Amino acid sequence: MDEPTAFTEEEARLLDRIAEEVVRRRLEVPAIFLLESMKPLSFVGAQAMHFFQPIVAAFLPPDGWDRLASLLERRETLEALIRRIEAKVE
Repeated sequence: MDEPTAFTEEEARLLDRIAEEVVRRRLEVPAIFLLESMKPLSFVGAQAMHFFQPIVAAFLPPDGWDRLASLLERRETLEALIRRIEAKVE
């Protein structure tokens, strides 16, 4: 899949896993709606994820959380995730 900005192989796998899980749970429409509405605030959301990382680390593996937060700091990530979800639905 061609992306306007190159993602690393690990980042691409993470986006694919998220898209597959959304489609598996049949939450395509709510997920796309949420992602579209989050676009202007994706950087702020990523910073909040970094802030709450010590608390979340008690419940979830911190590596995945950090990777997702770093990925969300880039504006093009949400659009790429939306496109991946749409591609998996078709």
